[in-house]
Amino acid sequence: MSSTKQWASGDKIVHCSKPEWGTGVITAAAGSQHEGKPCQSLTVRFDRAGIKVLSTAFAHLMDAELAPSLHRAPPLPTPQPSAPTPSIASSRAQGPASILEIDEASPLVARDPREIMTRLPEIATDPFTTPAARLKATLAIYRFTPTGSSLLDWAAVQSGLADPMSRFNRHELERFFEAFAVVRDNHLKKLVIEIKRTDPSLLSQTASQAPPAAKLVLRRLDALR
Repeated sequence: MSSTKQWASGDKIVHCSKPEWGTGVITAAAGSQHEGKPCQSLTVRFDRAGIKVLSTAFAHLMDAELAPSLHRAPPLPTPQPSAPTPSIASSRAQGPASILEIDEASPLVARDPREIMTRLPEIATDPFTTPAARLKATLAIYRFTPTGSSLLDWAAVQSGLADPMSRFNRHELERFFEAFAVVRDNHLKKLVIEIKRTDPSLLSQTASQAPPAAKLVLRRLDALR
């Protein structure tokens, strides 16, 4: 169950297991029961997944204002209309590609989109969480692939944009994913080395439910042997 919180129409949420769905707005909430315990049936309109009907007995939901720091990268800032964001191609001519960020202290601050698009979720790298939690979160990242709608789902999670194609073209997203995959694989390698020293059985237990791409990397690392 997601929590004991009672959700109401108009609340903005994130489905923690499906961050690629984007932010959802609850359009209807009704009381329900599961195995004799009270829960809610929610109708939610998500940015990227449309309308979904969810039960709080199963869906892990979080207030959208609290979710970004735990499950999603901070959204790429929207530039002011008077200062349009330069394209990746044009910015290369002037130096490293950058995105214009609105900041209260400084109106325009340059940010490197590569840094945003290759960062790993905080829950996968936080040293204050358990190795098991970090491993589970890291393996979950492997559900994304650099093709089709999965690439766009990944880009939405990384950038915080409902439509990543409004900022990048597909070739740019594919290049970002290649760089992201290197960061992801290197992180998993370090995590495997740490866990093999402390709790080797954890690898086989957790990896059994990992996406196929993650299992392939683990086999290359000899983690499952």
